Amino acid sequence: MPTAHATAWYAEAMRLWKRGPVVFTLLALIILAVNLLLNLLPVAGTAVAQLVLPLLECGLLYACLAADRGGRPRLSHLFAFVAAPWRAQAAVVAAGLLIFAVQALVAQTLGGINLLTPADTGDPISGTALVGTYAAGIAVSLPVTYVPFAALFDGAGFRTAFAQSAEAFARNLRPLAVFGALSLALLLVGLATSGLGLLLALPWSAAASYASWKDVFGVA
Repeated sequence: MPTAHATAWYAEAMRLWKRGPVVFTLLALIILAVNLLLNLLPVAGTAVAQLVLPLLECGLLYACLAADRGGRPRLSHLFAFVAAPWRAQAAVVAAGLLIFAVQALVAQTLGGINLLTPADTGDPISGTALVGTYAAGIAVSLPVTYVPFAALFDGAGFRTAFAQSAEAFARNLRPLAVFGALSLALLLVGLATSGLGLLLALPWSAAASYASWKDVFGVA
């Protein structure tokens, strides 16, 4: 698949986002607020966040699905994952834990930061370590990008969801690499604006991943 598909995914993301920009922003705000509150608690809060946040973030995907079907994103989509089988939820959490594990390793290696107790470190994380940590997270997220879609939308089993996502990644390395680079750029801009830009970056990236899933898997 040509790399130009990556920009087309973001163009489609904007179309979906315009179906409910206020709700998409509120969904992102709630996710960010939950993340902030949980991370105030050392170790336990961070651990719980890694179990809860991947599922809450799927609310953005459900909102994209609704928008794509001609409906409207709703705040209730934040908890739509509850109706999914526990195996589907487990697949989503496992993918999130994999990404966090890689980020934690990179943060410790580059900046001496323990992501389980980030508030306990005296010095803020350096720019190099910050970029490296998020870049590593996005890189490792690409092979599991389609796990939530396979598990939640297609009803695939745990292993099948990971296998389908990995196979799709292997067949579409170039556009997904560009997609990852664009997602990283959005993330860094969001962080550079004291987090305010994340209110747009999170929905846009989620909508772009939804658009890529439809394109890669030929979903009507």
